[in-house]
Amino acid sequence: MLDLRRIRQDPETVARLLAKKHVAVDLEAVLELDRRARAIRRELEELQARRNRGSEAVARLKREQRDAEELIRQVRADGERIDALEAELEPLEAELRARLLEIPNVPDPDVPEGEDAGSNVEVRRWGEPPSFAFAARPHWDLGEALGIMDFERAHKISGSRFSVLAGDGARLSRALINFMLDHAREAGYREMAVPYLVNRDSMIGTGQFPKFEEDVYRVVPHEYYLISTAEIPLTNLHREEILEEAELPIKLVGYTACFRAEAGAAGRDTRGLIRQHQFDKVELVQLVRPEASPAALEEMVTTAQGVLEALGLPYRTVLLCGGDMGFGQARTYDLEVWMPSYGRYVEISSCSNMTDFQARRAGIRYRPQGSKRTEYVHTLNGSALAVGRTLAALVENLQTEDGQVRVPEVLVPYLGGQTLVGRP
Repeated sequence: MLDLRRIRQDPETVARLLAKKHVAVDLEAVLELDRRARAIRRELEELQARRNRGSEAVARLKREQRDAEELIRQVRADGERIDALEAELEPLEAELRARLLEIPNVPDPDVPEGEDAGSNVEVRRWGEPPSFAFAARPHWDLGEALGIMDFERAHKISGSRFSVLAGDGARLSRALINFMLDHAREAGYREMAVPYLVNRDSMIGTGQFPKFEEDVYRVVPHEYYLISTAEIPLTNLHREEILEEAELPIKLVGYTACFRAEAGAAGRDTRGLIRQHQFDKVELVQLVRPEASPAALEEMVTTAQGVLEALGLPYRTVLLCGGDMGFGQARTYDLEVWMPSYGRYVEISSCSNMTDFQARRAGIRYRPQGSKRTEYVHTLNGSALAVGRTLAALVENLQTEDGQVRVPEVLVPYLGGQTLVGRP
């Protein structure tokens, strides 16, 4: 959520930055609601103070056995007006909050201009895409031939955009998860095991609601929601808390299954592991002091890049332009892994600085050392990595001419010394 004072004090700059995201926001409607609510609050404060003074004066007159009827009528009239103003203020404040919840975060001023991914700026490239002397196969074909992926049975038991991993496919996936968690732990992140079901306040706190309700699975009849990323429970661990400055930074990592309806992705990436309704992911989250968040984002990107480099998977890192950024993001880097079946780089991680946007929604503050006042933390999140996409990239990039898959050296210990995935 944006700071209302920021909108109030400099609406032109806020509007200019939001225009980078190519979204239409009626800031004047927000400011009009704010003006009306503030006017009512001012009158309420004046009336409440006058009623308090009147009540004290009535008590004094009664003690002195003097006539207090006129003053009593005034106090009663003030009370009725207060009740009316409070009834008028409540829906105004609800509408103002609802409008604020629908406004995206503003991007950093130096975020590139652009409407879509075509304007993203490449900032790093690592590794060379493999050149095969044979007809390379897409991961869905090779995975089924090796007996490590089964999309037909997944469709039978659940439907489209689900997968079954079997044998070495399941073991490779588990090895990737363990390796990613260990890699993050060595980078200073604390491992957490969190719920996959969260309440509505948690979805609002990290910005999924109300914007993305159609992409989320709701559990009925209970008011729970399946998480689309571990960012949601990890960030909400500290919702409505005041942290001490000495506790920061808080660096968390968690593995979860993730669930997305993908309502806006009809017809896209229908084969294989790239776009699924259920998938595994290892997520990084940081809560930091505001001035520390730019450096924290760079560190998070480096940690995620380290996973791809250790696996030997070619990738590039891009800085997203305003039009390609998400709802709550102020600055985002995408890591894109090379996928031979696509003949291009495909997103495998997104690392973002959310500034104080989520913290304001979730009420996560900290108390600077030596101060009685509190400030909002900055939150950051990033995938390290999306497990299914990593597995798909591994199968495609490390396939051999005889139809096997080389196991990256860093994963060999997790597979009990196994160096190849072959036919069962």
